[in-house]
Amino acid sequence: MLALARLVVMGFVVLTVIFICLSFYSRAVRRGKLRKKWEDGPRKVDRETFVRRGLERYDDSIRRKLIWGVYIVPVVLISVIIYLTNFS
Repeated sequence: MLALARLVVMGFVVLTVIFICLSFYSRAVRRGKLRKKWEDGPRKVDRETFVRRGLERYDDSIRRKLIWGVYIVPVVLISVIIYLTNFS
């Protein structure tokens, strides 16, 4: 039982670090694309406003929500492996 608790805690810590790094990376890439789009297109508003509005739309996008798969996929895979190992 102690080994399972240690696996859960360490897994949560590792997945959290991966989630945070992936979130920052994805947001930085999106910010870069928005800045390039602003430079290439018509400039109706200043760059910071354009980027801020674009990031607000990004926060509600499906791509942002898919990052939560970092927690879901490994937990499901480990659960299936444990189940199949013990009950098959």
